[in-house]
Amino acid sequence: MKKRIAVTTALILALTVPSAFSAGQYSPVFDKVNSPQDVKKLNTSEMNILAKDIRTAILNKVNTAGGHLGPDLGIVETTIALHYVFNSPQDKIVYDVSHQIYPHKILTGRKDAFVNPLAHPEITGYSNPNESPHDNFILGHTSTSLSLASGMAKARDLKKEKYNVVALIGDGSLSGGEALEGLSNAAVLNSNMIIIVNDNSMAIAPVEGGIYNSLAILRETKGQTKDNIFKSMGYDYYYVEDGNNVESLIKTFTKVKDSNKPVVVHIHTLKGKGYEPAEQDKETYHWQLPGFIERAGKVQPKVETYNTITNDFILSKKKKDPSVIAVSPATPGATGMTKDFRKQMGENYTDVGIAEQHAVGYVSGLASNGAKPILEVMSSFIQRTYDQLSQDFAINKAPATILVFGGGISGTDVTHLGIFDIPLISNIPNIVYLAPTNKEEYLGMLNWAIEQKDYPVAIRVPSGKVIKTGRVDKTNYSDLNKFKIENKGDTIAIIAAGNFYKLGKEVQEKLKKEQNINATLINPVYLSGIDKQALEDLKKNHRLVITLEDGCLAGGYGEKISRYYANSGMKVLNFGADKEFTDRVPLEELYKKYHLTSDLIVEDIMNTK
Repeated sequence: MKKRIAVTTALILALTVPSAFSAGQYSPVFDKVNSPQDVKKLNTSEMNILAKDIRTAILNKVNTAGGHLGPDLGIVETTIALHYVFNSPQDKIVYDVSHQIYPHKILTGRKDAFVNPLAHPEITGYSNPNESPHDNFILGHTSTSLSLASGMAKARDLKKEKYNVVALIGDGSLSGGEALEGLSNAAVLNSNMIIIVNDNSMAIAPVEGGIYNSLAILRETKGQTKDNIFKSMGYDYYYVEDGNNVESLIKTFTKVKDSNKPVVVHIHTLKGKGYEPAEQDKETYHWQLPGFIERAGKVQPKVETYNTITNDFILSKKKKDPSVIAVSPATPGATGMTKDFRKQMGENYTDVGIAEQHAVGYVSGLASNGAKPILEVMSSFIQRTYDQLSQDFAINKAPATILVFGGGISGTDVTHLGIFDIPLISNIPNIVYLAPTNKEEYLGMLNWAIEQKDYPVAIRVPSGKVIKTGRVDKTNYSDLNKFKIENKGDTIAIIAAGNFYKLGKEVQEKLKKEQNINATLINPVYLSGIDKQALEDLKKNHRLVITLEDGCLAGGYGEKISRYYANSGMKVLNFGADKEFTDRVPLEELYKKYHLTSDLIVEDIMNTK
């Protein structure tokens, strides 16, 4: 079923999003390269032809199905040189975050998934060994390659085996704590470990930090400066000025192949190479939705979203209060912090790099010293900083505000699921985790969170179309864990959190219309606590309580309600996601599986005696 739906989706995309390319535009060289062994048969001239064809294929796929663009366009020659010199899969190539893995997939037997729209869904946008033995890990988060590769290298040494372990990491990923930890540990491995640092002077957005000042000096001196961070850690070091020159890359890779000690090859590449808009606007073209070629140059209509609402609110606050500061862990675009927003914020904006752990510690320090920080982070990435949430943020009761974007059940790939933030955050003491259901409530929570001094606060930013009530929210959120009883009824109580409040209202209306049951409808407001008095009151004239949450049930909000009623006669039904990793399963299919439609929920209610 999943594959049929995925193929249908690809067909729809192929029909509705015109491709700028056709199979006839590919050269005979491209046609005959289907594996790394085929790459080894090419001369330099043919490799350059192949590079152009790979870029065409990448543009074709991303324009039709969406995906990462700039990182993949910039790494084409490097990938060709890697497969010419090294012997994958015997030699292990580990990609960091794998934003740049498309050329590798094209050269390792997955070319059809780039040139044939119907085959697009057959591969993920990330490294995945279930697709090919040339991929070594399922991964989609950053800064992991050096740890993974050094572990592989150590295992190889313990088993007395001989092959190369290569880690390909972008300069942006080097700002992550795990990358620096891996870089330190790999330096003392005392055996074969080859690190390729792909330096294009960009992460997802422009990079800042001391490590980037160091890389800049290395670029300016063509790798000749004495202030070399890699040499100082014990690495042999090689610099390639033109990292998009396949001959230079092959020459250097040949030198380091079979090295018996850790080596860093620092290559200077151009992000977005071969597609001028991506070369000029590296941030915008890091990732694109389908149809970006056709949209190029067209003015897109402005639409109010929770991202724009957030920006407008923070800018307004900052104008009145210079202690307000916005922080991003290198993903400003993902949460809507546009270039214009960052420019207007000026020194009141910090991009800490791909370093969520540091980001939480940083805002905790800011708040503890009188500033009013707002950290914006994706649900999938907040997982990377549990200890700082607990130690720096919660134990110290730092009155900072964390905005969690992208939380909820989705059809995304397995590495970017947004269903685990509620169990993660709501079960740490002291943190107040809020779940707004509309624009006005969100603004009320934002204002309270920024101005209050007593609590570490996280807000699960709503997703989807903006819902408005037209009424200013004047709730005092310092009165912790108080439910909002939106409809007072009997028999059935519906506790519908955040994104799923709308679903709860649909269920309430359906019960009234079809079953003549006037169900109580509750907006719980707080994901981190329960209203015990309200729950006690429900015992008087209700037989069943249902909970709805847009996230994982295990450890989630609904379990708090079930646990409260465990020793009573109240029956509870929890609706949400199973504890599982899903990979690109259509959202409608997941909703059906989890009974997250009003029809299925009402059916379950009526079948509960």
